[in-house]
Amino acid sequence: MDLRKLKTLIDLVSESNVSELEITEADGKVRIVKAGAAPVVMQTVAAAPAMAAPAAVAAPAAAATPAAEAPAETGHVVKSPMVGTFYRASSPGAKAFAEVGDQVKAGQAVCIIEAMKIMNEIEADQDGTITKILVDNGQPVEYGQPLFVIE
Repeated sequence: MDLRKLKTLIDLVSESNVSELEITEADGKVRIVKAGAAPVVMQTVAAAPAMAAPAAVAAPAAAATPAAEAPAETGHVVKSPMVGTFYRASSPGAKAFAEVGDQVKAGQAVCIIEAMKIMNEIEADQDGTITKILVDNGQPVEYGQPLFVIE
């Protein structure tokens, strides 16, 4: 969604009595929730298969992180479609979107990644059972970083 359009929507929600606004377009879904004085934007992004990174960029990153040398996970890995901060729930006291052992459907929200003060809901890209959660709540994540294992 165009940044100017998003800012206009945020301003409209701020100035009105509307407490929540959700808009779905071809490129995704945006939900603006007025929490106190300032609106919070939540943008849904489908977790797409990660694009291959150029070898020159991937090699130094792999060498720098010992976790990259760990054996590959079995099952389908849901990867982060962006850089940001990983959250398992919509707010600190709320129930987590997904727990180990939960059945999930393709398109179901499994976490939130905050990027530039925008909350992006990340969806499962296939049906199955969550067998591992690979990131701690509040931890920064990188593009293509494994988040969940679904079997």
